[in-house]
Amino acid sequence: MISNYQDLIQATREQPEPQRLLFVFCRAELPDDASAEEKAAFERGEGGALTPVICVDKTPDEAPDFNVLAQESQATGQPWDMVFVAAMSGRGGTAPSSDEAQQPLTMMVEGIRMGHISNYLPLNGQGEAIDLG
Repeated sequence: MISNYQDLIQATREQPEPQRLLFVFCRAELPDDASAEEKAAFERGEGGALTPVICVDKTPDEAPDFNVLAQESQATGQPWDMVFVAAMSGRGGTAPSSDEAQQPLTMMVEGIRMGHISNYLPLNGQGEAIDLG
């Protein structure tokens, strides 16, 4: 069971093939037509819509520590509330390239926009896994 970013990095290193990680940083936003009830829930940290604001791919060696990843994302100037992570397996002892990751990363962004998040690991701003159920 993966409960934080370090668990994820450890799990990638235990895989038979090298991995590439896909990250989609999202901001929680309230729709313009939200009801008073939805606004109150959002103020308590519940509900809202997830809007992807940054996406990037990295090998586990390029992002071994969540704090470094978070600092890099903050340098973009885009605030975010959570990050979804997925992994791609390589072949023949070689991790997928960044070019090979572009289509899956685009599909991941579109899936998140549509609310399809069950295949991804959601992490909060401290790199801890969160339950969105």
